[in-house]
Amino acid sequence: MGPVLVGVLQLLALMAALALAYKPLGTYMAKVYTSDKHLRVEKWIYKGIGADPDTEMRWPAYLRGVLAFSLAGVLFLYVLQRLQGVLPGSLGFASIDPDQAFNTAASFVSNTNWQSYSGEQAMGHVVQTAGLAVQNFVSAAVGMAVAVTLVRGFAGSRTGELGNFWSDLVRGVVRLLVPIAVVGALVLVACGVIQNFSGIHEVGQFMGGTQEWNGGAVASQEAIKELGTNGGGYFNANSSHPFENPTPFTNLFEIFLILLIPFSITRTFGIMVGSARQGYAILATMATIWVGFVALMMWTEFTHHGPAFQAAGGAYEGKEVRFGVGASSIFAVSTTLTSTGAVDSFHSSFTGLGGGITLLGMMLGEIAPGGVGSGLYGMLIMAIIAVFIAGLMVGRTPEYLGKKIGSREIKLAACYILITPALVLVFTACAMALPAPANSMTNSGAHGFSEILYAYTSGANNNGSAFAGLNADTQWFNTTIGLAMLLGRFVPMVFVLALAGSLAEQKPVPVTAGTLRTDKPLYTGLLVGTIIIITGLTYFPALALGPLAEGLA
Repeated sequence: MGPVLVGVLQLLALMAALALAYKPLGTYMAKVYTSDKHLRVEKWIYKGIGADPDTEMRWPAYLRGVLAFSLAGVLFLYVLQRLQGVLPGSLGFASIDPDQAFNTAASFVSNTNWQSYSGEQAMGHVVQTAGLAVQNFVSAAVGMAVAVTLVRGFAGSRTGELGNFWSDLVRGVVRLLVPIAVVGALVLVACGVIQNFSGIHEVGQFMGGTQEWNGGAVASQEAIKELGTNGGGYFNANSSHPFENPTPFTNLFEIFLILLIPFSITRTFGIMVGSARQGYAILATMATIWVGFVALMMWTEFTHHGPAFQAAGGAYEGKEVRFGVGASSIFAVSTTLTSTGAVDSFHSSFTGLGGGITLLGMMLGEIAPGGVGSGLYGMLIMAIIAVFIAGLMVGRTPEYLGKKIGSREIKLAACYILITPALVLVFTACAMALPAPANSMTNSGAHGFSEILYAYTSGANNNGSAFAGLNADTQWFNTTIGLAMLLGRFVPMVFVLALAGSLAEQKPVPVTAGTLRTDKPLYTGLLVGTIIIITGLTYFPALALGPLAEGLA
């Protein structure tokens, strides 16, 4: 069986597994976020934090909850890292430097999980489990809460009320993320992923020196790392490390966890707005882009010109031989089209065009299917832009799901799609113009520029994967990427929640003969085209200087 066929079969198996999980999980999530009952453990949590889960919030109050909770998370994680040297279970590691502690705290609270450190050489058990793993759960739950709020905005009528942040947060963790993560961790342990609190062990001589390995609660963190589209690896090699990802099956299972909630939440959206067909339309848009990117990535990595590539049967440099080119291509596309950032291969070692595909996936806004929660609300923003464009074409006031898209709504949507490109391009330009950041580049020319562009694209889009080859552990990169992650996460949320509030205050308008049917293939095609065109117009000059120049050289 040839490697191309193996890759295609793995893709088909993955699609079948996602299709089987789509309806039950999507329906269950809709019940989670629409139920008026609270579990006993949830009541204990509400009592402990002093929150009333039954109080309806308008968008400013909801936003205050999101920001206050996230700020507390940044401060707690920063202090925990700064105190690591005196904490038990530190494995003898020193406290984290201030700039790196800020970067890591911003990274995990913003669901980015960018790492400028080697996990097995810097973070002890307490920081990994009490700090990083906890944020893997709650940062993902925050993203889902904001997405559900926007859905309620479409479903509401003249209320302005969007639910309760604390209730949405707790339910997302207790009823959804924890149960699935427990099952996922058990599967990974059964397949060879380690789960312990072992110390550091010498395992023998390697290249004339002693090699040391340390254990950790890897399987439990790996499960939520993928399920919550987080991406922070317990080890520096991330999901190419055999302790995190030992077999081809675990590799495919981890991709499944990455895509599970982002695809299934489209059904949740359809149920909550009262039309499953609307959910299928969003799903079709996401799936079209994802499958197209996977096919394009496999083509670039299997058929690249050159005697070395042809002799090996593909571009094997930087890829794990356990998984091969096909599985690595699926993983790379899935992790950059979501906000996961986990990697099972070095994206810097992909072909020039292959590296460009990973960059473009993030530049789309990570909406196909995107991060947990953030993918859905990002796609719904693009859906609003698409109906606005369609309305301009026919001279009709645009509507989406029975809500008129007026000047206020389109301004909020426009601000949403502009903030992330502005962060990426401004920070990249500053880094290329100053002498100190350029010293961190391993490569020069187009590939070196791609390293810088990738770093800020990954940070501002809350992805977290690295192109490799860039020394990002400097005060400049720790600080600027940390700022890009926080601004790229929470400023767009302001516009999403304001948009949700604006929509919830409207009275639904009736469907007429002139209403654009947004549950038809024609609209799906329009939405795909809108996404590609907007991204292309925004980023094409930067892509031309980096991966396109390298790929065409």
